[in-house]
Amino acid sequence: MPELPEVETVRRQLGPSLIGSSVIEAGSHASAKFTPAREITGSRFTSDGRRGKFLLFGVDDGRELVVHLGMTGQLRIIDDQQLAEREDHPPDSAPYLRAWWALDDGRLLEFVDVRRFGRIRVVPAGDYRSIPTLAAAGPEPFDTDFDGRQFWTLLKKSKRKLKTQLLSQRPVAGVGNIYADEALWLASINPNATRISPQRATELLEAIRTVLAKGLDNGGTTLRDYRDAEGRTGDNQYSLAAYGRGGQPCLRCDTTLRSATIDARTTTWCPTCQRR
Repeated sequence: MPELPEVETVRRQLGPSLIGSSVIEAGSHASAKFTPAREITGSRFTSDGRRGKFLLFGVDDGRELVVHLGMTGQLRIIDDQQLAEREDHPPDSAPYLRAWWALDDGRLLEFVDVRRFGRIRVVPAGDYRSIPTLAAAGPEPFDTDFDGRQFWTLLKKSKRKLKTQLLSQRPVAGVGNIYADEALWLASINPNATRISPQRATELLEAIRTVLAKGLDNGGTTLRDYRDAEGRTGDNQYSLAAYGRGGQPCLRCDTTLRSATIDARTTTWCPTCQRR
């Protein structure tokens, strides 16, 4: 599932070109997960943002279009020349197309999702009560006011394993399975641990920021499905130190990395570098 680097990459690509454009027509798959796409017909995009793994596009009537990419979702813009060359008109006939927005400049914004795990909502700006995961999300990892002590305080609220806590989005937003494994490895913290000191929490937060920044620099991680708004794969999969490397040597100490299921999620760590 796309995590913060992948979602932020899409925001950076789409946001500037959407702001100022108006939706003159919209359509969607019949599923209630996608029908809210139609609700912004007649609205003009005024802002772009991201919260955790969610894309947020503000419109001129005080609402937000909220998009979650799910496992295989891709947002992309089709320009008027590309539209003229396509054979999948009307838009609803395109393969795996779940929602689309026709813009007043002749372009088409599309949401393609093969497995239909993505979802779309339209809410009053900043009111995420109808999206529980987003409403409960913790601080943004790059927030300059968020420090290690605050992170430690949030981690203390749960007795669950650290890996599971990170995936819950509550102590920090935007970290999923890939970057959780990477950050825990970088900070030399065992994913099965349930308690760490304030100092170790500070080190883990710095590791989270480091691996997320690297993922952003590399355009995200593509293991199978992720594509950015321009249809390209990311390159961060070639720089992973832990995730998906079970049975291979640790890049730090050469110990064979261990892989196991922790709370239903495959997890990889070094038994030497990341002792409990």
